[in-house]
Amino acid sequence: MHVLQLDVTNETQILAASLSVVEHLPDGAHGLWAVVNAASWVALGEIEWIPLQVIKKATEINFLGATRVTQIMLPLVRRARGRIIYMTSGLCRVADPVRGIHCGLLAAIESEAECLRKELRSRGVDVVVVAPGELTSGNTWVSDQIILSQAKDMWKQLCQEQRLEYGEKYFETAIRSLEKYSKSPETDLAPVLKALNDAVTRTFPMIKYTPISRQEKMKAFVADYFPRAVYDLVYS
Repeated sequence: MHVLQLDVTNETQILAASLSVVEHLPDGAHGLWAVVNAASWVALGEIEWIPLQVIKKATEINFLGATRVTQIMLPLVRRARGRIIYMTSGLCRVADPVRGIHCGLLAAIESEAECLRKELRSRGVDVVVVAPGELTSGNTWVSDQIILSQAKDMWKQLCQEQRLEYGEKYFETAIRSLEKYSKSPETDLAPVLKALNDAVTRTFPMIKYTPISRQEKMKAFVADYFPRAVYDLVYS
C-alpha cells in the first residue's frame, strides 16, 4: 500500500499522484486498474443562505475535483482496460430542504458518469456509480460546535431583508434539523464497502450500486413514481 497526499482541488498534487502511480506499477502491469472518486464535502443549508464561497468549495471538491482526477488518471486506466468509479448518493434524486447544493452536485456527477460510460464503452473501460444512502459516522466528521459555528457565519452573511423574511426562529429550526448528523450512531458501512469491492473487482460490474436502507428505498420509490403531493404529504 502506498499512501499519497491528494487534494482533489490541487492540480499539482493530482499530477504528482499520477506520476507516483506510474512509478509504482507492478512489473508487467499495463496501467491502473481502478480509480474510486470518493472525495466529498457537504454544503448544508437552504440554497438562498449558503455563501458563494461555500458553494464554490463544494463544487470544486465534489464535481470539479472528481472530473479532473478522472481526466488525468484515465490514460492509465484505459491502458489497463480498467474502470472509473464514482461515489454519489442514493438520495440525490429525493428533494429535501437544506441539502439542495450537495444533492445537485451529486446528481451532476451521476449524469457525467452516464456520458463517460458511453464514451468509454468501445475502449473497454467500465464506469460505475456507487450511490449509498444517508451515511453518518456519529460526530467523527461533524459536531454540534461545527454546525453552530457554520450557522452563525451563514446568519451573519444574510442581508437584513433575508433575516426579516425567514426570521431567526425558522433559521434555527432548519439548522437544528442537521443535528442528526452529529447525534446519530455510527452507521454500518459493510453494505457500502461490499458494493465498492464489487465495483472494483467484479469482472462484469453493475452500472450502479445502491446500498441503501429499506426506508430510503421506499422514499426514493415514492419520489420517483407517486405524485409530488403524495411525497410532500408523507415526508415533508
